[in-house]
Amino acid sequence: MAPEVAAPMRKALITGITGQDGSYLTEFLLKKGYEVHGIIRRSSNFNTQRLEHLYIDPHQSSARMKLHYGDLSDASALRKWVDSICPDEVYNLGAQSHVGVSFENPDYTADVVGTGALRLLEAVRIHIESTGRQVKYYQAGSSEMYGATPPPQDETTVFHPRSPYAVAKVAAHFYTVNYREAYGIFACNGILFNHESPRRGENFVTRKITRAIGRIKVGLQKKLYLGNLKASRDWGFAGDYVEGMWLMLQQEKPDDYVLATEDSHTVEEFLEESFTYVGLNWKDHVEIDPRYFRPSEVDNLRGSAKKAKEILKWEPKVQFKQLVAMMVDADLEKAQREKVLVDAGFIDSHQQP
Repeated sequence: MAPEVAAPMRKALITGITGQDGSYLTEFLLKKGYEVHGIIRRSSNFNTQRLEHLYIDPHQSSARMKLHYGDLSDASALRKWVDSICPDEVYNLGAQSHVGVSFENPDYTADVVGTGALRLLEAVRIHIESTGRQVKYYQAGSSEMYGATPPPQDETTVFHPRSPYAVAKVAAHFYTVNYREAYGIFACNGILFNHESPRRGENFVTRKITRAIGRIKVGLQKKLYLGNLKASRDWGFAGDYVEGMWLMLQQEKPDDYVLATEDSHTVEEFLEESFTYVGLNWKDHVEIDPRYFRPSEVDNLRGSAKKAKEILKWEPKVQFKQLVAMMVDADLEKAQREKVLVDAGFIDSHQQP
């Protein structure tokens, strides 16, 4: 009797692997037994901090995470890596993802977020056409695409983007739909509402708040400057949402799905919950700075994840209060370590952040 042949290890290619979602998705896929390849941009400084706990020297046979230099603005590099890696699944998480920054750098945002998705889709299409392989594609959408459309927002809700970032995401969304319909590619759009974690970038409002709380609590900072406190968002945990991304690509047919907690809170409510958690009053520390208001604001985003719950059997596990506590605890610990360095004279308290 012939011995059973082990199934080949599935391969995933991730753009934006060094970001919050990329790191959680990498963890998730490695646990599932995948070999994970990530595209990273060349930089004079290492930007792989979120992946350090997963890193194994690529010279070792046990290394299942591998990083490659490339960029969503470079079509030839995307083609090269898709052809050489031969991934089973491609997750396009890479982006200039800060809404406020997109008003200051609209051309770059449109090129990377919108046209970058088109470049990657075309690389996947050509690879499939030339090899006959099936490659599944996930496009990271955003609740910002709904913009001015009132909640609740689901897969049938009309998009009304209110920033260059959101407009570019709408373009990427419809490029994905077009490639699915025109070429039969297994391509899914995940329309994810705001998802946070201790790994969130420090210039995003939730992390900006929790980072400041830690520093205020240990005496490294006194004030926190913010913009619109009335904006309301549907905040979930990023670790929950990456499972939803994966589930989309495990279905028989490609489709588009909203992932959301179906519960929204204002920035002011986030302030109240997070400052109260450590015994502080946010009104003693927060000041409004007009520079943080955007040319066009998005007032209220709250998703309906009914379709994902029914078809994907996906449910968010971490609720709002748990999320806030998780982030504050992590940033308080970080601030305490920073305080040790400040007290020892190794760094200046004013250089952070």
